[in-house]
Amino acid sequence: MTRGEDELSAWSPSTSSSGQEARQRQAPVFRQIGQGLVEYGLILVIVAVACVISLLFFGDQLASLLSLIASAV
Repeated sequence: MTRGEDELSAWSPSTSSSGQEARQRQAPVFRQIGQGLVEYGLILVIVAVACVISLLFFGDQLASLLSLIASAV
């Protein structure tokens, strides 16, 4: 059985399982979805922090470069 089939079987109701067993089967799928969202959120936070730090270090140089470009236009 492939991963996609596992995920689909976790979503499909089973007639032989009780409601609690069905919820236990669905829990890993919800955790995987939540884990992906958390990973994307962490990547976004790391990129934002890197941008802020780089602007703190290179902000003055970037401002002078942009003003030089603006004066040339």
